[in-house]
Amino acid sequence: MKTFFAALALAGCALPALAQQTGVTAGPVDPLQLQDRLTGDLGAGVFSVDRNGPDPHRRDQVLPYAYFDYGRFFARLDTFGVKTVRVGYGYLELAARATSDGFDAQRGVERRSHALPLGIGTYQETPVGAFFFNVFRDFNKSHGTLAEAMYAAQFTVGPVNFYPQAGVQYRSGSYNDYFVGISPSEAAASGLRQYSAGASTSPMLGLAADVPLTGDWHLNLQWYRKWLDNALADSPLVRRHTDDTAILAVTYHFK
Repeated sequence: MKTFFAALALAGCALPALAQQTGVTAGPVDPLQLQDRLTGDLGAGVFSVDRNGPDPHRRDQVLPYAYFDYGRFFARLDTFGVKTVRVGYGYLELAARATSDGFDAQRGVERRSHALPLGIGTYQETPVGAFFFNVFRDFNKSHGTLAEAMYAAQFTVGPVNFYPQAGVQYRSGSYNDYFVGISPSEAAASGLRQYSAGASTSPMLGLAADVPLTGDWHLNLQWYRKWLDNALADSPLVRRHTDDTAILAVTYHFK
């Protein structure tokens, strides 16, 4: 529980923070009024993930792109959930995160199952920018804590909206140890050194662009980099100190 409340103090974010794509439609009376219709972006895109781990290859996948609200339900790329009570400039949210941390068994290292993060969060669209906070617990194998906090601003150049983003991700020791730790038996079987990972705090930067195409069709471009804490980067399973994600998607904007 101590790690959970430490993560809560750090707060957490749901990547990525795009204020335009939240689907919260500002009305003349109540800007937080829930809309009984789909608002936001829905389409498909190429997701390119260059993540550290035993698999050295970049993974390019064509996947659905969903960044929308429908009543209390929301989808923000890899984060999904429902809005509950109003808090500040947004809602307290119950959220789940789709992850790809796991990998198949190889070189004497046992298979790691993907995390199943479930938790709480909020999106706050304030007059000075958008803030995202989330705290998750992995209900699969690690039973660890994942927390993120991110801020996003917006500026416009011609018809294109840009969204620079900055944030931080916290992962508890049990979360990290499951995914990048090396047990004594794995060390003996693989030849890798034994490693026990501690908690980590990793900074993140991102930039997104929304480019109008024709009518309500848009091109969404996004790039994110995370600089790994030494608790992660020092693992024998980790190849370098950064994780990169890029997305190119064509979407339809629902109003």
